[in-house]
Amino acid sequence: MKEIALFPLNIVAFPGEAVNLHIFEPRYKALINDCLNQKATFGIPSYVLNKIDLGTEVEIVEVSKMYEDGRMDIKTKALKVFQVFDFWNPWGEREYAGGKIDHFDTDEGETDLSMLYQFKEMASRLFGWLGETDVPDVSTITSVFDIGHKIGFKPEEEYKLLHFSGENERIEYAIKHLEHLLPALERANNAQEKIKQNGHFKHLDPLKF
Repeated sequence: MKEIALFPLNIVAFPGEAVNLHIFEPRYKALINDCLNQKATFGIPSYVLNKIDLGTEVEIVEVSKMYEDGRMDIKTKALKVFQVFDFWNPWGEREYAGGKIDHFDTDEGETDLSMLYQFKEMASRLFGWLGETDVPDVSTITSVFDIGHKIGFKPEEEYKLLHFSGENERIEYAIKHLEHLLPALERANNAQEKIKQNGHFKHLDPLKF
């Protein structure tokens, strides 16, 4: 376990993800400045279920812009999932929160390649239906984390992905989600096409009895 600064947010940050933040509150300006000076990481507990439990450790990659009043735009990279065992607000004499964390293993076991292929094929179908362009090349996907924000999960469902200790569990969960989502999209698309046809002259072949 170790103690780190904590910045609770109503988001879920996946390992490997780039997280861009606009820092404006005085206590969090102090947090970021301390991390920059100490070359330290900080944690983002995912406050999507109104509790402090799981989150993701991040490192500051770049300060993109510094404003005259001390506000800043920063780029960070999410590293590892952690569980919070103690939470202090404020953290000692600091203005911001901190806590005692332990990393949560999310890489147990080998990935089932057949399941991964099925997930990638279903994700490709989803993007085709949505006309989505701002996504990675599906052929390069190696984890549900790569596109976890792009496949229609609710925040609490994204949060559940942090609980799984292996990729196969995440893939199985994502496949079940897409098995429900894709047919709904297909039905919505068919209904939309029928609505468009209403009021138009129809060329129909007569029934033969």
